[in-house]
Amino acid sequence: MYNPKQTPDYKFNEDLILSRLEQYVNATYSQHYATTGKQTTEMVFEHGHGDGFCIGNIMKYAQRFGKKEGRNEKDLYKVIHYAIILLGSMQNEEA
Repeated sequence: MYNPKQTPDYKFNEDLILSRLEQYVNATYSQHYATTGKQTTEMVFEHGHGDGFCIGNIMKYAQRFGKKEGRNEKDLYKVIHYAIILLGSMQNEEA
């Protein structure tokens, strides 16, 4: 069983990737605010289309990876970020 006090022996640089992901997500909060102070994704969820929006963007960026700008890691961060947003929405619904 996983012991949170013990650092795993990462095989695929997961610690580095998680750190970069956190930096990417944090940067989106300063880049995408509209004049209302809400992100587009928030408004999409408020209108009941959040799940489809996230799934659509996950598919879009997954399919784009390797095509537009080559093996662009930012596309993969976007896939993960939209999955996190969807997971967060599910947790909010359960609360």
